Amino acid sequence: MSSTTSHFRNKGLREITDAAQLRLVPPSLGAVPLQTTFGSASEGGAEAAPTPATASSRRRLSPTAAFYLQASITVAFLAGSSAPSPLYPIYQAAWGFSSLAITVIFGVYAFAVLVALLIAGRLSDHIGRRPVLLTATLVQAATMILFATASGLTSLLVARVIQGLSAGAAVAAVGAGLLDIDRSRGTTANSIVAPLGTASGGLITGVMVQFLPAPTHLVYLVLGVVFILQGIGVYFMNETLAPRPGALASLKPQIRVPVHVRKAFVLALPALIATWAFAGFYAALAPSLVRSVFGFASSLPAGLVLFAMAGSAGLAVLVLRNHATKTVAMYGALGLLIGMSITVTALTSLSAPIFYFGAIVAGIGFGAGFQGAVRSVVSLAKPDERAGVLSVIFIVSYIAMGLPAIIAGLFIGSHGDLRFTTEQFAGVVMVLAALALFAALRKTPHHATTAA
Repeated sequence: MSSTTSHFRNKGLREITDAAQLRLVPPSLGAVPLQTTFGSASEGGAEAAPTPATASSRRRLSPTAAFYLQASITVAFLAGSSAPSPLYPIYQAAWGFSSLAITVIFGVYAFAVLVALLIAGRLSDHIGRRPVLLTATLVQAATMILFATASGLTSLLVARVIQGLSAGAAVAAVGAGLLDIDRSRGTTANSIVAPLGTASGGLITGVMVQFLPAPTHLVYLVLGVVFILQGIGVYFMNETLAPRPGALASLKPQIRVPVHVRKAFVLALPALIATWAFAGFYAALAPSLVRSVFGFASSLPAGLVLFAMAGSAGLAVLVLRNHATKTVAMYGALGLLIGMSITVTALTSLSAPIFYFGAIVAGIGFGAGFQGAVRSVVSLAKPDERAGVLSVIFIVSYIAMGLPAIIAGLFIGSHGDLRFTTEQFAGVVMVLAALALFAALRKTPHHATTAA
């Protein structure tokens, strides 16, 4: 009798315990970590912060760690994209290709990014940020091996195409992921990581080429390790957006801006085109200018030009992050106008110090102009529209970056005058900057005029 009573007492205790556990962990969760989406407490607050609730989610990265991880992904991707620039003169001397080929190498990267943005730019709005970023980081790591083992122009072009495809797939996802976690800091980060990545890639490559062995191999191997580590980090990152239907349909190429964002987007177009045409000019032609016009034989001065331009751009983003969007856009347009004027003066007088100073001033214009354009547009996009809107922004940006660089290469090939072509290019950028200034002076939507 006592054993029977004990049996039912133990059974009852087990049922109570099991019921308590079921209430704590709903069966519908399965193995998926619980995520809770928070509305922002204020305009600049965090919009989506995953909350750990299970044993597996405790091993996930915190929202802060995930934010900095995603920012570092963009920095590393753009560092990888600018890393070959200081090496172009070395490749040119070793493999004997022309200045036109250099601009083609640069241009195919930009258009590969464009293709990826058209096809996969909105994919993360449907399947989530993590799968896109995990795939892109691993492909980037593999691409670094292709660069390190490149043996000629063809293999270099193949590596640039694959690099551009993976970067294009990731750039909208990581930008939207930053905004998912914190809209205010995410907007600033989206503006600063591009110049920071370009600056670090140019400088690190220049230093490695100048002072370390294996100049065409080491930088790619280092970046490959970074991409692998970032992929591991993405694996442990919480998803910030719930999957929704339409992933396959999102792969159909289209350029679509939501109706409520279109006015701000149209006003931002001159700034986007001007800033990225300028960026393409420096990435494609500055290393050759430093070597042929100013007589620097090593790759370090070329890397320093990119660092001066992009570093000042990043500093401008930080300094102006709390200013009104309209003010930031005006500073950007003026910076480009003045900076490119100084650059033309440097080419006319053959003064390297003036050339570097022009790079700094124009870099301030690049950072401020791009920040103003991004802020005025993405602040109006809804959470499930962000990757798509950012894709369109970057589609315009990469067309503006790649197409003028290729046209400049054609001019160099037909006229054979790098300095003349650069002066004409600078004139085009100045006209675009003037249009951007005119657009910035126009009345902008109310929420786009304050810091997002």
